[in-house]
Amino acid sequence: MVRKNSRNQLVAKGQLFIVSAPSGAGKTTLCHKLSSILPNLRHSVSYTTRPRRTGEVNNRDYTFIEEDAFRKMIKKGEFIEWAKVHGHLYGTSEKRLHELLEKGINVMLDIDTQGAGQIRKKYAGGVYIFILPPSMKVLRERLQKRMCNSKEDMEKRLGRAVDEIKDYKKYDYVIINDIFEDALEELKSIIRLEKLRTKNIEPLWIKKIFFTSRRTC
Repeated sequence: MVRKNSRNQLVAKGQLFIVSAPSGAGKTTLCHKLSSILPNLRHSVSYTTRPRRTGEVNNRDYTFIEEDAFRKMIKKGEFIEWAKVHGHLYGTSEKRLHELLEKGINVMLDIDTQGAGQIRKKYAGGVYIFILPPSMKVLRERLQKRMCNSKEDMEKRLGRAVDEIKDYKKYDYVIINDIFEDALEELKSIIRLEKLRTKNIEPLWIKKIFFTSRRTC
């Protein structure tokens, strides 16, 4: 399926962007902010079994469900990726994802490195972006400011962060989220750049405009 964009050009189906980072690096905030700025970019809503945090809205931040319901979805093969992270289950609905992409909507997935690894095996067209904190010291400070993490939970997240950061080479781009506005601009640039790649231009548009049109200059 093809859609017209703001330049009245026909473009291919939506592009998938996979964003990963250690807990506390700021990836979710970046993804939400960017999807509110760029047209035709949707932040994918994952399913999770973790408790809802203050200010979070069901089906906007996550789809919050019980563990039994989540595991039934696993058995039915409804997730394109899923993982257990910090004691809770997270997963991306394959149906939701493909519906958006086929409509020509660009989708940003905010998932951990486990989920990103699963998508690499199932989907060949993704763009992988890794968000780094400026240092482990800053990461610890950010986790402390959340106030919702116990000391034990925070130490687990910091330990897992070390393992996750080791996977940065598997990603196409790396952004250091030191100054939020700078990181946001870098992420925005990646999204715009990827949409200009030759593989994302719809051949039918090229044929119609340049090879079959009888327009004269």
